[in-house]
Amino acid sequence: MTRLALRGDLLDFTGLPDLGDVDSPAVRFRPDHWLLVEDGRIVAVQAEAPGEDWPREDRRGQLILPGFVDTHVHCPQLDVIASFGTTLLDWLQTYTFPAEQRFADPAVARVGAELFLDALLAHGTTSAVVFPTVHAVSADALFEAASVRGMRIITGKVLMDRHAPAGLRDDVAGAQRDCEAQIARWHGQGRNAFAVTVRFAVTSTPEQLAMAGGLLQRHEGLYMQTHVAENLDEVRWVQELFPQARSYLDVYHQHGLLNERSVLAHGIWLDDADRALLRDTGAHIAFCPSSNLFLGSGLFNWAEARAVGHGVSMATDVGGGTSLSMLRTLAEAYKVQALRGTRMTAWAGLHAATLGAAQALGLAHELGALEPGRLADLCVWDWASGPVAAHRDAVATGQVAPLPAQSLHARVFAWMTLADERNLSAAYVAGQARWQRPAPIPAKV
Repeated sequence: MTRLALRGDLLDFTGLPDLGDVDSPAVRFRPDHWLLVEDGRIVAVQAEAPGEDWPREDRRGQLILPGFVDTHVHCPQLDVIASFGTTLLDWLQTYTFPAEQRFADPAVARVGAELFLDALLAHGTTSAVVFPTVHAVSADALFEAASVRGMRIITGKVLMDRHAPAGLRDDVAGAQRDCEAQIARWHGQGRNAFAVTVRFAVTSTPEQLAMAGGLLQRHEGLYMQTHVAENLDEVRWVQELFPQARSYLDVYHQHGLLNERSVLAHGIWLDDADRALLRDTGAHIAFCPSSNLFLGSGLFNWAEARAVGHGVSMATDVGGGTSLSMLRTLAEAYKVQALRGTRMTAWAGLHAATLGAAQALGLAHELGALEPGRLADLCVWDWASGPVAAHRDAVATGQVAPLPAQSLHARVFAWMTLADERNLSAAYVAGQARWQRPAPIPAKV
């Protein structure tokens, strides 16, 4: 039996905050509390110190949150993050597809998966829904590396049987065999889950989409991940390829690909009928603000999603996105919503990256909150890093130049906006420290 007691400022959520409510009752903040972890699970949260039989880590003055959940990110695209000058369809041809072809090599896939998962942890993300490549070995490498680290990973080989280079195309029969083999080997093993991974409607024939829908029907508990309505040129292309469909989203619906475990990235160019379909099927949108801005794809309308009632989670979409940091991504989300006329609170953003994502994935019993019974996937953060952020935090807490309208939300919003991976002190997965900030190197005398 392993035990750990962590002391710090605990922040999580008990419900869904409104987009603009800075005083949301869904926020739970417990400053200077102890979080008790036993055999990987949270067993208690309390103000008083535990007994002497508990090994302790005193993180007073630091912020403890559930680990972030990234619901849409591409493992092989670390190779092309921050590449210049294209929109979505050009981006795929110029950067993404050449990079993904390298992952046919098992050695490249293994090293890439290990680098990627360690990078997630170093940015405060402990669970993710991940795109590998069309090669089965790339998904196997992710499952293997995640198993070593104890992380919750949802992935599966990508399906693409048209409109892609020869080295990135599969066929319906071969893809089905690969998927069935991965489901048998990985789905439900430890914290691994298989996702039927349709690249996007453009790169799968109707026959392959039908096969993908069949997998979801035959195997209980599978996820589905894909892209939808990211870019207007892409939307027009889908209309040409699937003229019988009412909309881009309807293509997936007609092939049985929408259910409560479906994660659709972007969803910028949807109408209210599409949003109602998401609500009624239980599918949700992974909002990717950094990527949408970087590729010039458009501005996701979160207020309309809320009005209709479908779920939204947060995603970095690296490498279209420019950082694996969920905090940087949330700062971009605020700007996107501001351009849409909505002021997104820190509560709405952080909820979508923790408990909201866990609920959308059907995993709220396992992660997303600092509650007894949950696995101890959590991260410890500095409230400030650097002189500007330290001064801003001192203002928010009334230590320096107190200003009006300062509150807990003011402090957390400043943290969310100014912080990044440099604020991360430690990341725990099921109670095990999987990343810790390196100790500073002593100066030579």
